[in-house]
Amino acid sequence: MKKISLAVASIMFAGVSAFAASDAVLLEKATNSGLKAIPQSQLEVLKLVDDPKNPITDAKVELGKKLYFDPRLSKSGIISCNTCHNLAMGGVDGVGAAVGHKWTPNPAHLNSPTVYNSVLNKAQFWDGRSPHLADQAQGPMQAAPEMAAPASLVVQRVTSMPGYVEEFKKTYGDDVKVTFALIADTIAIFEKTLITPSRYDAFLNGKLNALTDAEKEGLNIFIDKGCASCHNDIGLGGTMMPFDASKYDLNVGGFTGTKDGMVKTPTLRNVEETAPYFHNGNVWSLNQAVKLMGDIQLGMKISDADATKISTFLKSLTGEKPEIKYPQLPVISDKTPKPDMK
Repeated sequence: MKKISLAVASIMFAGVSAFAASDAVLLEKATNSGLKAIPQSQLEVLKLVDDPKNPITDAKVELGKKLYFDPRLSKSGIISCNTCHNLAMGGVDGVGAAVGHKWTPNPAHLNSPTVYNSVLNKAQFWDGRSPHLADQAQGPMQAAPEMAAPASLVVQRVTSMPGYVEEFKKTYGDDVKVTFALIADTIAIFEKTLITPSRYDAFLNGKLNALTDAEKEGLNIFIDKGCASCHNDIGLGGTMMPFDASKYDLNVGGFTGTKDGMVKTPTLRNVEETAPYFHNGNVWSLNQAVKLMGDIQLGMKISDADATKISTFLKSLTGEKPEIKYPQLPVISDKTPKPDMK
């Protein structure tokens, strides 16, 4: 009996060792393909996203959160950053085209990208025109199809509320001048905290059992098919890549990227929560999106079976969200400009 037990144990141990070796090979393959994990250490994450010229503090994060949720930063007084980048819905709005001022869909039928992990992007906006979040945050507030508020109106609204004035002083000092740029910078500081580590990151950080066998198989196919050539680094996207938006009727709205045909690669983090997909929100199925990318970007047919396996891996990218408590916003004053629906 002892001999039989030892033999069985030997076989089981060999099997476990084989799986561990296979997992280690996959981990090395992922690393060599340019895939990187969100660091386990909060200090390392801070080093990754912080700006020494305007460092992250708890006070700035709290103030930025209030501004992010405040619809009074829009001309109408009813659209906030959270309207299109809803933190309860994967950081998106769940519609094909973003809806802005006067309930008007984006004229180029552009889809709202997720705000979660957006700090990891190398470029912001679908055409990559902004290099970082602080610059990006200025755009939607002023854009006519979005919040439609001139910079001067945003500043006037914020500085007319004593609660905001006091909070800016406590956060930045008594001599602070509340400018439009500072308001946008403060929103960006809050957005920098919206990072969502997942089981995928745990796997890349060396916890080899963090992914299921099916997810590991999907990751392997994801790499072998070439998906990681664009969706790589920590952000699994966020860089500018050539993309022919006119193929397969995806060019709803007329957007074709930059003059050179470059489009920002969307992050795949939390992708199961961010449908519809592509720059124009024209695809609702994750499996279909995977197959279309094979056709459009990789020049290959991805089978239904492989698309399902890749999607299984992609769902492991759904991360742990920071806990967000809805803020109580400052009270308006007699000087606060009234909402304007025109």
